[in-house]
Amino acid sequence: MTLAILVAISLMWISVAILFLGKGEAKGTGAITGFVGAVVVLGAFLQTAIFKDGFTGGLLFAHGLLYCTVSYALLAGLEDLRSVGNTSLAVAIISAIYMVIFFTGGTAADGSVLVGKSNYFAFACLGYTVLTVQVWLNAYGKVKASTLAWSLIIWVPVGLWIPAFMLMAKGTLPF
Repeated sequence: MTLAILVAISLMWISVAILFLGKGEAKGTGAITGFVGAVVVLGAFLQTAIFKDGFTGGLLFAHGLLYCTVSYALLAGLEDLRSVGNTSLAVAIISAIYMVIFFTGGTAADGSVLVGKSNYFAFACLGYTVLTVQVWLNAYGKVKASTLAWSLIIWVPVGLWIPAFMLMAKGTLPF
């Protein structure tokens, strides 16, 4: 389920990136961002409740709610995007925590594995952290929209498509 959600997220990232490069318009981009946000939040509920995976669900909730916030900002035509930036900062901190947990793995007191160590997912969460910090800084006028756009475009294959398609097709990650 989460792998398909990664593919869906790429639709939003590419659309927002192209908008930030001066192509497209805010309302259409806001619509796809809202659809993706809703899918991610719904996926987070399913991942947590049905698949009993609150760990993955937590990361999906954080990002899905950020996407819904971005959607609202685009659809409403907000000029002051600091509220989006503030939400993005919180998501950056959450992504950084996930990065550390994926890098170290997580075990219970009895030694059972709660979260498997994954260098690639740690790397992906590092990328998510950098991107959401860039969103925060962009909202405060500290990073140009074009810089954020190219970061999103570059990170789509690295942080979304490679893990999704490799795990769906081969069951493995590059590292």
